[in-house]
Amino acid sequence: MPGPSSGGSVADTVARLASLPGVGTAGDIASAQWPASPAESPEPEGSGAAGIDDRVLPVAPALAELVPWGGLRRGSTVSIGGSTSLLLAFLAEATARGSWAAVVGMPELGVVAARELGVAVHRLALIPRPGAELPQVTAALLDGIDLVVVPAGGAGGTRDPNLARRLSARARNRGAVLLTAGSWPGTEVELRCATVGWSGVDDGYGHLAQREVLVDTAGRRGAARSTRTRLLLPGPDGTIARADPAGTHSPLREVRAG
Repeated sequence: MPGPSSGGSVADTVARLASLPGVGTAGDIASAQWPASPAESPEPEGSGAAGIDDRVLPVAPALAELVPWGGLRRGSTVSIGGSTSLLLAFLAEATARGSWAAVVGMPELGVVAARELGVAVHRLALIPRPGAELPQVTAALLDGIDLVVVPAGGAGGTRDPNLARRLSARARNRGAVLLTAGSWPGTEVELRCATVGWSGVDDGYGHLAQREVLVDTAGRRGAARSTRTRLLLPGPDGTIARADPAGTHSPLREVRAG
C-alpha cells in the first residue's frame, strides 16, 4: 500500500491546510525547521520516504515487539497512553529515514524532548492550536503525511466515537498511521505506559539517569494479543532501550539533609 509521501506531496497537504479557516500555523508545516544535526541533514534528491517499506514504517528496535507488525503498519491506528515520551519514541526511526510526521493540538509538546528521543525534528510539523478545525486539519494531514499524532479527546475521539472512526478510516484509506495520545475507539493496538521508577541517584546525590517503564499492549482483530514489556525511557544514552530482565531496580529513597 503506497503511503501519503509516495502518493502525493507535503506541498499539496500544505495548500489544503492553508485553505481551512482559523489554522494560522498551516502555512508553516513545510518550513518547520530547527538547526539540524549531521544525522538530520536532508537526504539527497530521490531518497526519503519512498525508500521505506510500503506497508510498515520502522520503529526503534526496543519498540518492535510492542506492535504486532514489528513497526507501524500503514493504515493503522495506534493509541498510546500514559507517556508522551513513548509516543515521540515511535516517531523517531521513521522520521530519521525520511518520513514526515505531524502533531496536532498538543501545544505543550517539547521539541527538545522529541529531538533527544531521536525524532528528526526538521520533518516534524507542529499545528499546536487548530481550535475547532482540529478534525479537518487531522483529516487533511492524513492525506499527505506518513504519521499523524492527535490527542484522543482533542479530535473528538473519546467524546465522538463516530468522528474517531471516520478519522481512523481515513488513515486506513490513505495509508497513513494515526497515533493517538490516549484511548481511541476502534484502535488496532493500545499501549499503556506506567513508570516503575528512576535510577541514577546514589545516596541522594547525582543525576537521574534513566527511567524504567512498564508497557502493557492490547490489540483487536488481527492485532489481538496481550503483552507486558519493560523499557528504559530514557535509557543510558537518552533514547529508548529494553530493560535488562536480569537487572534489579533500586527505587529512589528520601534522603534528609542534616
